[in-house]
Amino acid sequence: MWVLAEDRIAGLMTPEAAFDAVENVFAAMTTGKARNFPVIREALGHQDALYGFKGGFDAAGMALGLKAGGYWPHNHESGLINHQSTIFLFDPDTGRIKAAVGGNLLTALRTAAASAVSIRHLAPKGASVLGMIGAGHQSAFQMRAAARIGGFQRVIGWNHDPAMLPRLAETAAEIGLPFEAVDLDRLGAEADVIISITSAFEPLLLDRHVKGPTHIAAMGTDTKGKQELDPALLARARVFTDEVAQSASLGEAQHAVAAGLIAAGDITPIGDVITGAHEGRGGAEVTIFDGTGVGLQDLAVAAAALDLARQQNIAVQVEI
Repeated sequence: MWVLAEDRIAGLMTPEAAFDAVENVFAAMTTGKARNFPVIREALGHQDALYGFKGGFDAAGMALGLKAGGYWPHNHESGLINHQSTIFLFDPDTGRIKAAVGGNLLTALRTAAASAVSIRHLAPKGASVLGMIGAGHQSAFQMRAAARIGGFQRVIGWNHDPAMLPRLAETAAEIGLPFEAVDLDRLGAEADVIISITSAFEPLLLDRHVKGPTHIAAMGTDTKGKQELDPALLARARVFTDEVAQSASLGEAQHAVAAGLIAAGDITPIGDVITGAHEGRGGAEVTIFDGTGVGLQDLAVAAAALDLARQQNIAVQVEI
């Protein structure tokens, strides 16, 4: 089997490669060539950690496998990021293990790539202001990926803890965009594209905040109970997602569905827009991408990283 260590990923995987891998797998999902397996996600009862497995099979990209990992909220005390994961790839022809790939950076890159895919296909024409809600570890990846796709002229941002806002300012400066910290009223009124990437359990962005043509990439909600957006906002928007079943049960849409404001049938796979089966934004005032995170995304970026590593003789082959 091949082993691709976590510390080799940064020099291999580009945002462009991650974007292409994620866009392709979303298209494969909507055409029935790729499917996710049921997610297993459990509280360990130890270190307040959540642990689980996401897997699937992509017949178009010939990727079979799973990601094992989760969220350890106290990891900062040990100098580690809270999300920890490893991706395992298997040979779809024989079932033999093919590779073990470090999944931490790849998770960040694939999550950012997913929101960037939604921005490319759903952002209002001429979008120039990017709004960021959340200033955690993922925020820098999200901003960089969005800036690569959209022609943004400035970034505005909000975070529950203002002390973390310098991360947004530093990332904006790195990509050559001015940054301003604002309240949520201004963010909702001024931003053409909004990325929310928090671990909130109550709505932050309210229906009354959002004015004018806007695309929202809601990337933080991936577990029952988590919530970033006002359900009334989803009720008046066109809602898109990576996978409808996850969106309605554990994604941002779970609350609007539970309240009867929308149904699962009102949520459209982003793959339909990518393949041209759905018009996308059309004349909608507000579009929302509910990025729940699916196993196929992880497999797609891991397979791409492994291909690059093998081409550059970076991956290590071991016998098991």
